[in-house]
Amino acid sequence: MSTIHFTEISTATPEQLLAGITDFGPGRQELFANSSDAGLQVHATGPDWADVTEGGGGVWERLRYDWSNPRRIVMTTTDSNLWGGASGHTYTLTPQPDGTTRLDAVVVREGKNAKGRFTGFLLGSVAKGALGKALHNTVKAIETRHAVKSS
Repeated sequence: MSTIHFTEISTATPEQLLAGITDFGPGRQELFANSSDAGLQVHATGPDWADVTEGGGGVWERLRYDWSNPRRIVMTTTDSNLWGGASGHTYTLTPQPDGTTRLDAVVVREGKNAKGRFTGFLLGSVAKGALGKALHNTVKAIETRHAVKSS
């Protein structure tokens, strides 16, 4: 099992980051490169939760999103072709005194088969940078989306 921590500082507000992370409409792949619009399936939603299958490149994951605390988004893996056990993501959004937002991400990857265990090992070691870059790109895409809307 791999547990990976990332931190990003964003010019977006916590509310803007939350809105981007929980936007399950068309164009999601513009924010999350590893989530193709074609593979996105929203099973059910509520005011502060969603049940969504997403992925791309042969990897898919069904996640239960919970943002009942709008400063903490918990994504629990409920099914996947690679991930099981305690897999999921937790994003904590903390406003900073300078007007930026600190996003702390914890990603847990517990492989449920040989391919998942190998991929989890790679993500926790040599491929960790790629996962960090993907999060960085997501944050920048959310910032850009909100900068365009406010122009």
